[in-house]
Amino acid sequence: MSQPVRREEMPYDVVIIGAGPAGLSAAIRLKQLDAGVSVCVLEKGSEAGAHILSGALIDTKALDELIPDWKERGAPLNTPVKQDQFWLLGPAGGMRVPHFTMPPFMSNKGKYAASLGNLVRWLAGQAEELGVEIYPGFAASAPLYDDAGALRGVIAGEMGLNRQGEPKPEYEPGVELTGKYVLIAEGARGSIARDVIARYALDRDSEPQKYGLGVKELWELAPGKHNQGFVLHTMGWPLGLKTGGGGFVYHLEDNLASVGFVTHLNYENPWLSPYEEFQRFKHHPLIADMLEGGRRVAYGARALAEGGLQSIPRLVFPGGALIGDSAGFMNVPRIKGAHNAMKSAMLAAEAVHAALGQGRAGDELEGYEKSLAASWVHDDLARVRNVKPLLSRFGLFGGLVLGGLDMWWAHLSGKPLFGTMKHGKPDHACLKEAAACRPIAYPKPDGVLSFDRLTNVAFSGTAHDEDAPVHLHLADPAIPLTENLPRYAEPAQRYCPAGVYEIVEEGGQKVFRINAANCVHCKTCDIKDPAQNITWRTPQGGEGPNYPNM
Repeated sequence: MSQPVRREEMPYDVVIIGAGPAGLSAAIRLKQLDAGVSVCVLEKGSEAGAHILSGALIDTKALDELIPDWKERGAPLNTPVKQDQFWLLGPAGGMRVPHFTMPPFMSNKGKYAASLGNLVRWLAGQAEELGVEIYPGFAASAPLYDDAGALRGVIAGEMGLNRQGEPKPEYEPGVELTGKYVLIAEGARGSIARDVIARYALDRDSEPQKYGLGVKELWELAPGKHNQGFVLHTMGWPLGLKTGGGGFVYHLEDNLASVGFVTHLNYENPWLSPYEEFQRFKHHPLIADMLEGGRRVAYGARALAEGGLQSIPRLVFPGGALIGDSAGFMNVPRIKGAHNAMKSAMLAAEAVHAALGQGRAGDELEGYEKSLAASWVHDDLARVRNVKPLLSRFGLFGGLVLGGLDMWWAHLSGKPLFGTMKHGKPDHACLKEAAACRPIAYPKPDGVLSFDRLTNVAFSGTAHDEDAPVHLHLADPAIPLTENLPRYAEPAQRYCPAGVYEIVEEGGQKVFRINAANCVHCKTCDIKDPAQNITWRTPQGGEGPNYPNM
C-alpha cells in the first residue's frame, strides 16, 4: 500500500485482547470494581465463543469468586461429574487405575462437564450487562507502542485486503484502539503476545513454553450409550510409551459427548500425525462401544500451553500484562486451565483498578505478579510442576510413577519431591530426522468412527476469504522443500490437523502448498515447525472456525 493508512483512534481506560474466559473475567472484574471505567474487549472470532475449544471439565473455583450466583443467573453448567474413570490402554484392552493412587486434588468430584464455548458466550452476556464493550469480528492485527516503548494499544478491524495485501473497493482500514493499560488474553501462542514477549524478553528467565495439540469431536450418542456425567480419561495406546498425551470422553446433556485426544508436541517421530492418532483412538474397543450408533456433529483443534509454573514468562511490561493462556496457566495432570486463567485475569484487573485509582497509566502492573504469586493459582501449579518434565524424560510408566510420587509428596509436605525440573528444549527442537524414525502406516478412515481431515474441517464451521492475504507466513519459502522435506519428510503435512499444508506436483516439480482457507487457528505450525519458518498471524476478523457447543 503506497499511501500511509489513516485510522481513527478509539481511546479506553482498558483494552483487552481476546474474549475468552480470561479476557471476559478481567472485563467483568474491572466493572465490578468501578462501573465508570471504560473497557473494550476485542474478539477475532465471529462471536464470543466461536474460537473456544476445550474438553471441558470446569472447576468453578474462580467463577464462584467472580459471579457467586452463577447458578441463579443461568450459567450453562448443567452436568456435574457423577462417574470418573482413568484407564491405561493397550491395543485391545486396558487397565483401570484406581483413584486412591492419585492425590485428592486430582479428583473431578464437584466439577462440571460442559462446553467452554457456551460458558464464554454466557460470560460475554454478563460483561455486556455491566457495560463492557465487546467487538466480535475485530482481529487485533498489530501492536502499537508509544515513544517511550510502552504498549499503548492495537490496530484492529482492518478488512478488505486482497491476496497481495492491496486494498479492495470495500477496504476498511480499521481503528487504533488504545488504552491506559492493555491486557492480552489471546490464549496459547497468540500473535500479539508473541510480539510482546519477544520485545520485552519476558521469557528470558523462564523455561521454554511447552505445548500439546488437542483434537476434539462432539458426538451425539445413541440413547442407550449415553450416561450423563460420566467422565473418562486415558493414556497409553495409541501413542505408546514414549510420546505423551491421552484421550478423553465427557458425557454432557442431550445425548452429547465430547470426544478428544491430546498429543504433547515434544514428540520425536516426524512421521507421527496427532490427528490420525485421535482417529485410531476412537477404534479402541472401550471407545468404539460408546460411539456405536452415534454420529459426529462438530470438530475442532487447538494448541494447549503445557509448560506449567516454570514456563510462565514475566507477566507485566510497560503498558499491560499477560493473562490466561497467553501466559500459560494450564494444570497438565488435571487437564484444566480455565479456572486459573479466570483467576489470573481477576488479579490483573484488580491491579489495573489500583493503578488507575492512583492516576497511573502505561507503566508496569507489578502488583499483579505479586498477588498471583500469593494466590491459589500458584499453589495449583506448584504441586504439579514436575509431571510434564517427568513424562517427557521417563516416558509413560516411569513418568506416571515418578509424577505420582512427586504430586503425593507435594500434597503431603507442600513441596515437590524433585524440586523444580527443567523442560530443556522447545517442542520444535525435539524432532528427530525422518531417516532415524519408523514411518507410521495409519489405517484409512472408515467414515463411521474415523474421518479424513478435510471432511472433519467441514464440521468446524471454518471459513476464510479466499482473496485475502495468507495469514500463514513463511520466512523463507524455500525451506519446506530444501530443508524440511529431506530431513524431516516435511512434518507440516502430518502435524496440521486441518490439511493446510501439502506437497504436490505441478509441472513436474514439487510445490509446498498452503491451503490457508482450511486453517482452524490451532497454531501448531507456529509451534512445531522444526525450522521455525512459519509464523501464524491473525486473518481478517470473523474468519476461522465457528465452533458450536465446543
